[in-house]
Amino acid sequence: MFREKTKVISIGNVKIGGDYPIAIQSMTNTKTEDVEATVAQIHRLEKAGCEIVRCTVPTLEAAKAIAEIKKQISIPLVADIHFDYRMAIAAMENGADKIRINPGNIGSTDKVKAVVDVAKERNIPIRVGVNSGSLEKHLVEKYGGVTAEGIVESALDKVRIIEELGYDNLVISIKSSDVMMCVKAHELLADKTPYPLHVGITESGTVQSGNIKSALGLGIILNQGIGNTIRVSLTGDPVEEIKSAKLILRTLELRKGGIEVVSCPTCGRTQINLIELATKVEKLVEDYPLDIKVAVMGCVVNGPGEAKEADLGIAGGIGEGLLIKKGEIIRKVPEAELLGTLKDELDHWN
Repeated sequence: MFREKTKVISIGNVKIGGDYPIAIQSMTNTKTEDVEATVAQIHRLEKAGCEIVRCTVPTLEAAKAIAEIKKQISIPLVADIHFDYRMAIAAMENGADKIRINPGNIGSTDKVKAVVDVAKERNIPIRVGVNSGSLEKHLVEKYGGVTAEGIVESALDKVRIIEELGYDNLVISIKSSDVMMCVKAHELLADKTPYPLHVGITESGTVQSGNIKSALGLGIILNQGIGNTIRVSLTGDPVEEIKSAKLILRTLELRKGGIEVVSCPTCGRTQINLIELATKVEKLVEDYPLDIKVAVMGCVVNGPGEAKEADLGIAGGIGEGLLIKKGEIIRKVPEAELLGTLKDELDHWN
């Protein structure tokens, strides 16, 4: 497993790499300068299960806001820097737990050195990020277009720059909106570097299309033992990114905890409003710290049998449903009481 052989890096109070669990990340979409709005969003992300959060730092005011934001949150904060090396330095001086840069758009070696010197002095990790959309012209020409090989060469070149400046507290991120290109790039990179990899499908799209692309890409990459932190990039509420990341990791059996909801797709036999009920159940279970499976089935033909495979289940009938617990049918319940009955069982689960 590639991930188990990677260097261990500390990002604030979170360790990644080696045998440490794959960490879930997201990024705020508020103006970082707006401390109140940014903190409120980070609190929502924390509650959803976010373990590392990133904020953009395009201005000195945003860099200074990090100090106040840090006082009000409990997860590590990563400063996202583009173009201006002074923002990277200011972000670190104001308490950023990690910075994300692309040395290629920071400027001269002297500017990169100035950033590295501060990171080295404070032992702050640097995430070297390379996206397919910003691949250097000479690499595009060398490989006849934007390719996985070019992305990997670009990332390793940037890492080498920082290593030659005497620093190796690094994380690498290579991303593309092309799912299979992103997969191939990670496969090429994994055994060429000792550093932890942050994995994601960039610009993947809206909640619907982005989830499908991210699940496919991250699923293939993670299942090969590649990746130490992940972000599901979605055009929408960043809390949705956390929900999706947790489900991807649980599905791959890379993380436990949280209730898994399974529900049937409905058919002409369905006698209850299963779509509405399943949606309500999925919302209900979000706040329970239980590691169990809950089944929501629409009819009494296949429902009871399939629900028996879950820890807890409900199977609908005509105006009523069955409550099933640990494989046994417990009792019949009126349809209107199914959700409340399920909640009561979860409240008293042991």
